[in-house]
Amino acid sequence: MGTPFPRAFTRTLSRRQSVWKRSFSASRQSHADFTHAIIGGGAVGLAIARQLAGRTGTSTILIERHGSVGTETSSRNSEVIHAGIYYGPSSLKTKLCIRGKHMLYDLCEAKSIPYWRTKKWIIAQDDQQMQHLQDLHTFTQSIDVPTQFLSSQQIKDREPDVRAEAGVLESPTTGIIDSHAFMAYLEGAFDEQGGDQVMNTVVTGIVKLEGEGKEGGGASGYAITTRSKDGAGGEDTITAEVVVNSAGLGAIEVSNMLMPADRQRKSYFAKGTYFSYAAGHPRPKTLLYPAPIPGLGGLGTHLTLDMGGRARFGPDVEWVDDPTDLTPNPARLKDAIDVIRTYLPSVDVSAIDLDYCGVRPKLGRTSGTYGKDGKGFADFYIREEDGFPGFVNLLGIESPGLTSSLAIAEMVEDMLYGKNAKL
Repeated sequence: MGTPFPRAFTRTLSRRQSVWKRSFSASRQSHADFTHAIIGGGAVGLAIARQLAGRTGTSTILIERHGSVGTETSSRNSEVIHAGIYYGPSSLKTKLCIRGKHMLYDLCEAKSIPYWRTKKWIIAQDDQQMQHLQDLHTFTQSIDVPTQFLSSQQIKDREPDVRAEAGVLESPTTGIIDSHAFMAYLEGAFDEQGGDQVMNTVVTGIVKLEGEGKEGGGASGYAITTRSKDGAGGEDTITAEVVVNSAGLGAIEVSNMLMPADRQRKSYFAKGTYFSYAAGHPRPKTLLYPAPIPGLGGLGTHLTLDMGGRARFGPDVEWVDDPTDLTPNPARLKDAIDVIRTYLPSVDVSAIDLDYCGVRPKLGRTSGTYGKDGKGFADFYIREEDGFPGFVNLLGIESPGLTSSLAIAEMVEDMLYGKNAKL
């Protein structure tokens, strides 16, 4: 058995040793420390950890490199509950966003997690942009997600400060969520189900273990090597029947530790700067998005709201090599203001300032939207890797990852335990 983590568990392992050797399936005996190891404690990792920890007779550990959960992409975003309209006819992003949206609203209602059905306007200023909105509306009808065009009078009555020269397409099922409260709920639920967490712990290696199995061969799990974030105390090893790589910005690095050379990938990162707004006017009550630009890595510099109704703008898109660079770039401010004034011309420019940055994990310099033909669009990569049973890779989990998180957790559980499970 691997050396247990002595330094940073939220609870000691001694009282949980009785579950370390429970079998993952009834067909073979396991000698792994844990049934499931989840790498990465963002919203998606927490949702998966909670989902798997709920299975009877299993044990689950969550490994997080920071001192607390949800400190990377999950807490540096717009906190939008997306409708699922941008991602093409058959993508995982479409399927999981739509399913996850309904699950998220239901959970917020059941557990009193703060949320707000704000609705969203997608705004066109010319005929070309309006054609994009027409195409989008036609598509949303095909996937049974409601959208509707607003009349000029409706636009003027509801948001008199908005400029929409060509038209507005409204998404009534879009909203916002307190992402921190959501992740706090997931973490608490995981804890209540007996899950273990280890913080400030960096994964440095993963090795597939070969065991006797049913036929005298096959994998019996994985050995995960880690070290503390500060480098003190050397390395530790833990074994798990199942490893779920939900490491977000570090997911491709983790994947490359295990995958053979011809299946390794390069990491790409899209940095987005957010901008604060200190003035009390204009004060829209709806999320405002410019018409999507084909090939852009995001959805444009849009206006979103926090749970207090305060407006903020962003993110823009800046391709970077360093995912830890979260310093706002003053050079981004002018371009952002130019975009904002196209749909909110009375905005007080002097009240717009740099706020914070977030970084999105990408599979390439790909588009954030499907567009008309899907060119340049990258879907979520969620797969139990061929030749590595029990190793589930989640790569490129960017927007709409927060909205999709509960549905992704459901999908991962089905991969491992459903009728088509490989184990």
